[in-house]
Amino acid sequence: MSTDVAEVAGRPDSSPRLSGGLLRLATCGSVDDGKSTLVGRLLYDTRSVLADQMAAIEEASRRRGQDGPDLALLTDGLRAEREQGITIDVAYRYFATARRRFILADTPGHVQYTRNMVTGASTADLAVILVDARNGVVAQTLRHGAITALLRVPHVVLAVNKMDAVGYQESTFTAIASEFTERAGELGLTDVVAIPMSALVGDNIVEPSTRMDWYGGDTLLSHLEGVPLGADATGTPLRLPVQYVIRQPAGDHVERWLAGQLASGLLRVGDPVVVQPAGATSTVVGLSVLGRETDVAWAPQSVAVRLADDLDISRGEILTARPTPQPLRRFTATLCHLDDRPLRTGQRVLLKHTTRTVPAVVEQISYRMDIAIARHLPCQDTLSANDIGGVRIRAAEPLAVDDYVENRRTGSFLLIDPQDGATLSAGMVDTKAEHPLC
Repeated sequence: MSTDVAEVAGRPDSSPRLSGGLLRLATCGSVDDGKSTLVGRLLYDTRSVLADQMAAIEEASRRRGQDGPDLALLTDGLRAEREQGITIDVAYRYFATARRRFILADTPGHVQYTRNMVTGASTADLAVILVDARNGVVAQTLRHGAITALLRVPHVVLAVNKMDAVGYQESTFTAIASEFTERAGELGLTDVVAIPMSALVGDNIVEPSTRMDWYGGDTLLSHLEGVPLGADATGTPLRLPVQYVIRQPAGDHVERWLAGQLASGLLRVGDPVVVQPAGATSTVVGLSVLGRETDVAWAPQSVAVRLADDLDISRGEILTARPTPQPLRRFTATLCHLDDRPLRTGQRVLLKHTTRTVPAVVEQISYRMDIAIARHLPCQDTLSANDIGGVRIRAAEPLAVDDYVENRRTGSFLLIDPQDGATLSAGMVDTKAEHPLC
């Protein structure tokens, strides 16, 4: 096969796997709870900071009159962040240990940037929710806990930070951990591990603390290295959104290859597939990864697929295997509204689901979540920036959506302003929810 197919199919993650695989994690919590310092400490103590980076941080810290390096500057990259001492945008960092590779998203804590926290945590396998030991659990702690539960992040670490500021008192840690664990059950979080720490001095981040001998659990890094990863994407039903159709000369005829990235599942030569939303069926007779034909491909590899039948398939359709999703034009969903302009009932939008974009209407805003009191306020007219609410959507064309609980990739979508192309909201399909009729 020519390199044309290889270029469109893309490069899968074919590097040698470390024993623990890849863990995606997000740090979140209220303002000044120490998220950026924690990330900086984690990078510094795992020797994941380049010498010139460290030199620049030390120089910036000296200019600010600090005695030692401010490790928070390793992630607070925007000028406004450094001037205000807060995180505004999501900062991504990549590091590895002998046991596992990590992609870390340091998300902002200010309520004004809650939408950025949603972005950073949307693909996470684990969330580290920080709490300042001096302040305990606050409203933003619970807000980030609720969003973590909403996004179905499977593992949570409650990082009780700044233990040095409360004299490393066990009673303070126990009270905070007990309060959050109790509220976590109400929010829908099931796997929560609490760790006392001080990011400023490095207690229980990479090395065990000698100042908290009453704590017998793992350090943060040990827990991150050992936490079991969520369900393997290859263990879920096949979903391959078609991104591009390649016409490849082959002797006296032209072969059609369907290129895209596997959202979930395994695909083998000889497998039957269903093309949604049309419902046509065929059989896989060819697979290509990196320009080389192969017998099997798996998520999240990018592949090119040749089918036995010359079907009319274009960008936006999805190759599926049974059980296959039922194409829907109307469905219910939970939205995180991202834009400064409010979203209104009856508003016309573009809906982007995987590689397919179709016109749609927000038929109903069923409720808005009041996270502070853990209640739904039913039948709203609008959702404002950072609001989370339930909606009913009507699309112009059927979409092969999965429930978000079952497949985070094909159960999510974006709402886009058709006038200027701005992203309005991020949505999670919730076909089993009972929304009030307004």
